[in-house]
Amino acid sequence: MKDQYLDKYRKMGLKISYYRKQKGLTQEQLAERIDKNLAFIGAVEAPNVDRTISLDTLFDIASVLGIPAYKFLTDED
Repeated sequence: MKDQYLDKYRKMGLKISYYRKQKGLTQEQLAERIDKNLAFIGAVEAPNVDRTISLDTLFDIASVLGIPAYKFLTDED
């Protein structure tokens, strides 16, 4: 991950956490629905962990949460 994008990945993780909670899902439930493990979701959502995700995974998360994928990539709420 390039240092210049670190803040964007952290914000994306926080947005994933926010929308997951809005949907009433636990990290474990989200992980199961996108065929990932709990540690992966925990790392993505943690602001102090530098974790990247693929676009395929982002699209899977967006689909499960019923959120357009672009919402995770913009500074808009």
